[in-house]
Amino acid sequence: MKTMGLSRLTLVNPKRFPDNEAISRAAGAEDVLVNAQVCESLDAALAGTVFAVAISARHRNLGPEPMQAREAAPEILVQAAAGEVALVFGNETAGLSNDEVQRCQRTVFIPANPEYTSLNLGSAVQLLSYELRLAAFDGRPPVLTKAVPFASPLATNDDIERFYTHLERIMVATEFLDPQQPKRLLPKLRRLFGRAELERDEINILRGILDAVERRIVTPDVK
Repeated sequence: MKTMGLSRLTLVNPKRFPDNEAISRAAGAEDVLVNAQVCESLDAALAGTVFAVAISARHRNLGPEPMQAREAAPEILVQAAAGEVALVFGNETAGLSNDEVQRCQRTVFIPANPEYTSLNLGSAVQLLSYELRLAAFDGRPPVLTKAVPFASPLATNDDIERFYTHLERIMVATEFLDPQQPKRLLPKLRRLFGRAELERDEINILRGILDAVERRIVTPDVK
């Protein structure tokens, strides 16, 4: 839940709560458990909600028409704007009963392999939470990273033109380019580097290489 930005947990008649094993497994999300609401019945847990969604892998003749999780997520968000919404999960062993499903306005399932639809409770909660997060951010949740950016801003036209001038000077000095018969060398190089969409750092690297070559031309090693 916390990984996907959800924090309000309600437990219905848990066998043990609080529980040290649950705290140890929470791995940094202890606040979700500490602030969890405990109710004796599903009716008590749903009190005050305007919309309840039963999460169940079993398709039933009774209760709301089942919807896939991704299809249901936008509707759940719309309902959340009007009031409190609940995602209702069954226990690890038996899931939700028919009576519990009928207390909800929608039934949602995760479209798993039809030959093996078994998911543990933690996985089901994670997947539903993910679908809601995806829908809430229109498919592109914000991504924060501590990694140092590898890319740099694109080089300006002035930077690129100075690079071409420098490159041409070195090619002439090394006799790689004959200025009297340039042919199509420079246009070909412009097309090559143009496809690369050179960044400022890349221009600096290329200019540094050209500087190194130029120094060797001016002050060759004496043997």
